[in-house]
Amino acid sequence: MPGKHYEELTIGHVFHHTLRRTVTEMDNTLFSCLTHNPQPLHIDHEFAAKSEWGKPLVNSLFTLGLMIGVSVEDTTAGTLFANLGMTDVKFPNPLFHGDTVNCTTEVVAKRESRSRPNAGIVEFHHKAFKQDGKLIAECKRQSIVYKQSHKA
Repeated sequence: MPGKHYEELTIGHVFHHTLRRTVTEMDNTLFSCLTHNPQPLHIDHEFAAKSEWGKPLVNSLFTLGLMIGVSVEDTTAGTLFANLGMTDVKFPNPLFHGDTVNCTTEVVAKRESRSRPNAGIVEFHHKAFKQDGKLIAECKRQSIVYKQSHKA
């Protein structure tokens, strides 16, 4: 598995994820419909055209999921026990159909698990940017990550 075990994650290390994604109208509409989010700012072009943005905004929860999803292969693919939570979630700039997203992840904290000797708790700081370099999303994610000694 390409993911990192607890011992391989170093505080201060920044992953510059090579996986990128251009967001489509279909992504936004399908995600909004699948999550029963009828916000017209995401799915109604006529409504969105009258907004400050002049066009539909990409659903922020899709953006959050994409940002974390992009990080998985480099960070926790095959080594994650569970996500504990996400904090400090922010969307400082809008994302639109046709924008290309790239992401970074910094390891900001880690500690041994008190209840699981085969794992540790790691805090990641994820950031997503669009093609012009503007920050579009960020959050901190707390996860339980297996140690190398863990037997699957």
